[in-house]
Amino acid sequence: MLATAYLTIAARSSADGLMPSEQAAALLLGTLIPALGMVVLWGRRAAIRRAGGTSARLHVNLVFFFSLIAAIPTLVVAVFASILFQSGVEFWFSDNSRGMMQNANELAEGYYQENQRNVGYNAVTMAFDMRFVLQSYPITSPVFEDRFSYQVYQRELSEAAVLRSTDEGAIGTLAIVDPSEDISRIRMTPDDAERLLAGEQFVVRSSDVRIEAMALLDRDSEAYLYVARDAQPAAALLYRRAQNVVSSYADLTQNARVLQLQFNVALFLVSLTLVAIAVWVALRFADRQVKPLTELAAAAGEIGSGNYAMRVSGRTARQDEIGLLNRAFNRMTAQIERQTDQLLGANHQLAERRAFMEAVLESITAGIVSVDGDARIALMNNSAQALLLEDGAGQVVGHDLAEVAPQFAQLLREGKRSEIIQYSQGGELLTLAVQLSPAAGGHVITFEDITRQLVDQRQAAWSDVARRIAHEIKNPLTPIQLATERLQRRYGKQIETDAELFGELTGTIIRQVGDLRKMVDEFSSFARLPKPVFRQEDPVDLVRQSLFLQEVAHPEIAYSFASEDAVPAIACDRHQFGQAMTNVLKNAAEAVEVRLRDAEPDWRARIGVEVSVQGDFVQVDVTDNGIGLPKGGLNVMEPYVTTREKGTGLGLAIVKKIVEEHGGDLQFAAAGEQGGTRARLRFARDPARLADGLGTLEYSPSGDQ
Repeated sequence: MLATAYLTIAARSSADGLMPSEQAAALLLGTLIPALGMVVLWGRRAAIRRAGGTSARLHVNLVFFFSLIAAIPTLVVAVFASILFQSGVEFWFSDNSRGMMQNANELAEGYYQENQRNVGYNAVTMAFDMRFVLQSYPITSPVFEDRFSYQVYQRELSEAAVLRSTDEGAIGTLAIVDPSEDISRIRMTPDDAERLLAGEQFVVRSSDVRIEAMALLDRDSEAYLYVARDAQPAAALLYRRAQNVVSSYADLTQNARVLQLQFNVALFLVSLTLVAIAVWVALRFADRQVKPLTELAAAAGEIGSGNYAMRVSGRTARQDEIGLLNRAFNRMTAQIERQTDQLLGANHQLAERRAFMEAVLESITAGIVSVDGDARIALMNNSAQALLLEDGAGQVVGHDLAEVAPQFAQLLREGKRSEIIQYSQGGELLTLAVQLSPAAGGHVITFEDITRQLVDQRQAAWSDVARRIAHEIKNPLTPIQLATERLQRRYGKQIETDAELFGELTGTIIRQVGDLRKMVDEFSSFARLPKPVFRQEDPVDLVRQSLFLQEVAHPEIAYSFASEDAVPAIACDRHQFGQAMTNVLKNAAEAVEVRLRDAEPDWRARIGVEVSVQGDFVQVDVTDNGIGLPKGGLNVMEPYVTTREKGTGLGLAIVKKIVEEHGGDLQFAAAGEQGGTRARLRFARDPARLADGLGTLEYSPSGDQ
């Protein structure tokens, strides 16, 4: 309706008369009804928004009732006032008056335009005549000038000129007939030339002084003819008066139309304002009536979102039902708040207990894995991840147990309760003691790495065996050696036959007894290695002393030594430190001697020693180019494990024990592609401070040997 009203008013804006009263009333009625309807709808939406949806029907009914009371009388009064105003205005602007004014104006305007057309036609015909003259005479000839002046006089023109467009776009004068000889006046513009070239027959301009006309003289050379005739002051004055009268009447009519529009707009706005005020009053009244219900609904929403401390204020007296409802609601929320606090307290205690249990599970050294009925992992503590996973950590919850630990899955399928299994991780074989216990909906698997424990037990057993062997063998060795020496001294000269054989046999007995004594001494050293007595010693000096002894004993080997500057003193047992270095250097010398037997003539045995500081440790690297480590991953640091024919396998075991008691560790690795072995000994600078962090042993096969 608003679009229709706008189009109707726009169509009437070019008309001379006023809008009919019936049409104006219809437009007012057609736009006012939808506008009032929108106000009512706005009131309805506002009522629903204010009520929050709980009592929207009551709000809508109240707003609708007040809207009808205000809208119907307002609509009737507005339409009646519009019709009354339109009838009064139409009395002063009749069709007869407007027709008389238009006829007089058309008469004056026709006379004025006839004079303009006359000058224009003269310009066209004169251009035709002058075009004919130019075919015979140039524009500079006296004949052309006479003919041109004659045309001006004959056609009763006040002036004329032949114009031409220049290359710069200006209009130049070629010939002119002007009694006033005003050459500077602009008679023709480039726009006039474009209109003539575009096809217009002539161009006319008029003013109070003259009527001017232009026509095309020659298109190729862009030449134009300009003519002018002095205007008649009386005719021009009459035409302007007629125009002024018509303009005044049109202004009066337009003012009447504007007044008509303003009056209708005022009626429209006043009507909307009255209805809007009525809707606002209805909203206020509805708020007053349903506010307690709205507050109760909002409080229920807060309770639903978890705010159990919410209480309804306002009407809580006993005068009406709303007060009783509010008091009952407050009692209910108080009970809910107390029960919720109790539940939150219980949940908090459960969370604390759960956090405590998780902390306990993560802190214990034993591995714990919980699986459900489908053998899928539900929980795995850090110790279990460190023992079972390659990188020590990962997201395994929800995975099948068979994917992570196949041995555990096998025990679960077999229904075993406990078992000791071998588990390989990163090339290292671990011994795990596994315990399986049923749980709600699954099983709990606990296991512990007992590899170190078994090694210690085995070492303790070997120590006991060594002590017993040393005790049982050492006692008869001395009598055997003394008896053999006595036989050799007493009967060596008395035997006449096979004296050499007798001497060889007794010498063999003495040598074998010596070898047995050395073996028993190594057993005793391994079984009864004393506790170290720590003193501050210079590790570089101790290493140099052990290296010097080996250089003297093995001149065929090229020894080298390197050390960092300012290596600090360490707490160590001087004797045990030297024993460990001597055993490692001796082992390296034996390795290069074995290779020296089959080596090329230009090959040279080499042993290098390097001392460095690595944090809280002093590190000694002994590198040789010997036969390298044994194949198959044989642990050369285990007691009684040896690759030599006459070795006892206790030398490196003793070194391992000494290094561990000094808070360090012993490692073996391949020296490089050229073969050989690198032994790395690490001694703690302060073993007492690192007493709880003794190093572990590592073994890396060379791959070539």
